[in-house]
Amino acid sequence: MKPAATPAAAQPDLFRPFLRDIINPAHPLVKLANAINWAALAEKLNPQFAPVGRDAKPARLMIGLQYLKYTFDLSDAELVTTWVENPYWQYFCGGVFFEHAAPIDPSSMTHWRGYLKEAGVEEMLAETIRTGLREKFIKPTELQRVNVDTTVQEKHIRFPTDSRLLDRSRERLVSAAKSEGITLRQTYCRVGKRALRQQSAYASAKQYKRACKEEKKLRGFLGRVVRDIERKCKSLPLHLKEEVAKAKRLLTQQKTDSHKLYSLHEPQVECIAKGKAHKRYEFGCKAGFVTAAKTNWAVGALAFSGAPYDGHTLAAAIKQTERLIGVKLLQAVCDLGYRGHDYEGACQVEVVKRHRKNLPAALRKWWKRRSAIEPVIGHLKSDNRLVRNRLGGEFGDKLNPILSACGFNLRKLLRRFAFVSRFFAILAVFLRFSGRVFGKIHVEPAGIRPLAYLVAA
Repeated sequence: MKPAATPAAAQPDLFRPFLRDIINPAHPLVKLANAINWAALAEKLNPQFAPVGRDAKPARLMIGLQYLKYTFDLSDAELVTTWVENPYWQYFCGGVFFEHAAPIDPSSMTHWRGYLKEAGVEEMLAETIRTGLREKFIKPTELQRVNVDTTVQEKHIRFPTDSRLLDRSRERLVSAAKSEGITLRQTYCRVGKRALRQQSAYASAKQYKRACKEEKKLRGFLGRVVRDIERKCKSLPLHLKEEVAKAKRLLTQQKTDSHKLYSLHEPQVECIAKGKAHKRYEFGCKAGFVTAAKTNWAVGALAFSGAPYDGHTLAAAIKQTERLIGVKLLQAVCDLGYRGHDYEGACQVEVVKRHRKNLPAALRKWWKRRSAIEPVIGHLKSDNRLVRNRLGGEFGDKLNPILSACGFNLRKLLRRFAFVSRFFAILAVFLRFSGRVFGKIHVEPAGIRPLAYLVAA
């Protein structure tokens, strides 16, 4: 089920205009599309696909859509709708003619993320770095010194409360039992809804004894439904067995337990406390990021299950970064959370401390740059879909940080291309009205090309 081959040069069509005839070649997205090595990227992704079956959609189309989704912070449905209206997006995804219909169903985006797996999206992140290197926006030496930090990738779930989880578990059990043809003695739909509403009202009014009494009712309703199902069905189907196991876990877990169940449809979610004043607890998983110390390019992104200590994530983060950029790291600067780290290698790990009085000036410079990773994480959350992870399961937890880093790098590339275009446009105007004498200059809408023709008199 490999991606379809890239079509050969298309013949002119009387009723469909070529995209190249209706777009501006100086547009940053056009320049970025021409700079990415799509053929090499598709070749590296081939091992992720089965060799048999019907051809999938072209690799450039699907990879381009994933890039655009995380660059412009859109859902799958919004992405496909906007693609139809935007000729630049169509050109970026390898289109030849302007299309008036959606290229795929939005659900195909989910299927393709499943095909790519973690190795495939890592190749997508590596290609953004390679593109910056080819276009001279990144120097190889700038990638040898990095900053490392972690953050919480929150899952797209409701804030968990015991009463809401108990009632939701009862609803799921009743629905699953109905689908299996099991007739329950009582479903508690009406009284359960009333008890949940009363518990919320009492808790809001700080009448905690009454709220606890209503929560006890909800716990009793769930226990009765579980026992009724187990009496009437000795060998439970797999999905019903999983729901019963979650319900029993809810009934037995205590307030002070670790590894509690916080979501029924995302049971892997962890409760993480990062010491934030405005948000004491966050529910999701820990994500680690590595950025170039000088230029802030995202060169590594990983998700970690089980909420590990920050220092125990450093070895995996450095290993992934060196694999993606193809350069051995010289220095990694971290905050105090990485004391007692697990890394053993040639890279020099610097844990930033408060006392810097006797620090050499060269090292103090990189210690000061450590905090530059904080706004990068802020942009990843606000601009590149890291603030709420909407990809399902533990697999989605792994993919989302890497794709967010891809979107962040692409935004940087677009800004660089836009800056170069503006620079050459201003330079062309300056040269046109300048009184100095220059050699032969070829002026185009995209700027002055090639720059080597510029020879001052």
